[in-house]
Amino acid sequence: MPFASNSGINSNMSYTVFALKWRPKNFDQIVGQDHIVNQLKSAIQKDRLAHAYLFSGPRGVGKTSTARILAKAINCQKGPTAEPCGQCPACLDIAGGRSLDVIEIDGASNRGIDEIRTLRENVKFSPANGKFKVYIIDEVHQITTDGFNALLKTLEEPPEFVKFIFATTQPSKVPATILSRCQRLDFRRIPVMEIIAQLEKIIGSENVKVDKDVLFAVAKASDGALRDAESILDQLVAFSKDNVRLEDVVSMLGMVEQNTLFEITDKIIGKDPAGALELLNGVIDNGKDAHVFLTDLIEHFRNLMVAKISKQDSGLIDLPDDVCKRLAEQAGRLKLEEIFNAFSVLVNTQETAKRMESLRIPLEVSLVKLSIVKPAAGSAGPAVRAVQPEKVPAHQAAAEVKAKPATHHSPEKPAVYHPAEQEVRHPHPRLAEKPAAEKITVSLEDVRAAWESIVANINKVKISIGSYLKEGEPLKLSGDVLTVAFHKNRSLYKESLEKPANRAIAEKAVHAALKAALKLNFTLSEEVKADDAASSDPALQSAMDTFNARVIKEESNG
Repeated sequence: MPFASNSGINSNMSYTVFALKWRPKNFDQIVGQDHIVNQLKSAIQKDRLAHAYLFSGPRGVGKTSTARILAKAINCQKGPTAEPCGQCPACLDIAGGRSLDVIEIDGASNRGIDEIRTLRENVKFSPANGKFKVYIIDEVHQITTDGFNALLKTLEEPPEFVKFIFATTQPSKVPATILSRCQRLDFRRIPVMEIIAQLEKIIGSENVKVDKDVLFAVAKASDGALRDAESILDQLVAFSKDNVRLEDVVSMLGMVEQNTLFEITDKIIGKDPAGALELLNGVIDNGKDAHVFLTDLIEHFRNLMVAKISKQDSGLIDLPDDVCKRLAEQAGRLKLEEIFNAFSVLVNTQETAKRMESLRIPLEVSLVKLSIVKPAAGSAGPAVRAVQPEKVPAHQAAAEVKAKPATHHSPEKPAVYHPAEQEVRHPHPRLAEKPAAEKITVSLEDVRAAWESIVANINKVKISIGSYLKEGEPLKLSGDVLTVAFHKNRSLYKESLEKPANRAIAEKAVHAALKAALKLNFTLSEEVKADDAASSDPALQSAMDTFNARVIKEESNG
């Protein structure tokens, strides 16, 4: 049998990938775009088709396929019809890309004024075989400004036998003059469940064994693009032969399994930082992208929030029912404040990673932070308050505990968690024994005596803060609040020191010098003298000039 091998080669060469083989051939086969299909069908039936359409939306959701089907619908021998036959010469030529009346143009490679002028000249010729000439321009936003200007007049008053269909993933880049001359139809990302349903049809027809979890993983990885999902499935079938397993998807795409997100969240809920780090280490050691993992974990906490609020209404979560039930169960073990706190910490991790070469370290710190914080039972405030008990001074906390003992709560008013109580009772129980020891050791005179030393220490950390604070004068000490006054012409200094990061540096230096946790309050006062010599400092003078500080105005009014 000398031709057996050649026959096999020919068979392989004629293989059609899923994305092309399963491309929709009529309106009813378009997946996930019912609002577009219904509008186009109605326009055809009522003979109210626009002369130009703009199909906008993400890649791989059916824009070009819909344009071809619309071209068949208006050129079919039975048409214009909402149900093209698919058998007449016009339908077959359009489906095969051979029709002289349907011209597909790539806007990325035919974007200049010369190409558009050629198009404009060809528009005036009548259709060769069909009823309409249809110009489908993909990625139309890449056409140059001159090209769009050349197209304007033709687009506004085209011959009655011409239809334009523009497709783009970035409609914001299409000039308003073009948008105003088109009827715009917005395609949406296809929901996960609708993609899964289409993939089930494909594997059923192709006689391929695929685990249930595989389809979900493929649909998630496609990010709403059915074409991408079909291409991924095609690769998996070739990669895994006839039995596709979840391990194959994870290996090929470098995905993070949904189960891993549930497991690491369980570690956070169970306050097991070692277990959370171990899971993260396994994810990274298996070659997964830490950025993908973090993004997926943020989305997981978003889903937990929705599950918590919606009371198991899976319509708001685009996931299979069994995953939605598991989300509802896990959300039931978390307070809404804890979910908000986790979401905030993880998003801040993304911002921190932008300033570091590695995401692993800030991600590890965040997981440990989330795993060790445990708000007191009955907490009504955000969980993030429990992360920072040090912000409430110890002597004030102790005083509050002494004034409001927990045993005096009535049944009608249950005990409410207070970060000060948490600090005194748990991290530092010894402070409760001497509630007023720190309060009586610091006076305004002590602050003034140590002021130059405090400023000098701040200069070692951030010289601008030290320079600003040097212009201030400790004015009043009330409880644990130290008021620092500046001359009215030094409002720039006051505003700069009131920034949270700068205030924190100053308060830390005060605490280190006086051994007392004082809060800083900044104010303006005419009684404080302004050091005019400071205006001669080039750096400060530059800042004053930049922000139009009041000291300049005073000099000009003198």
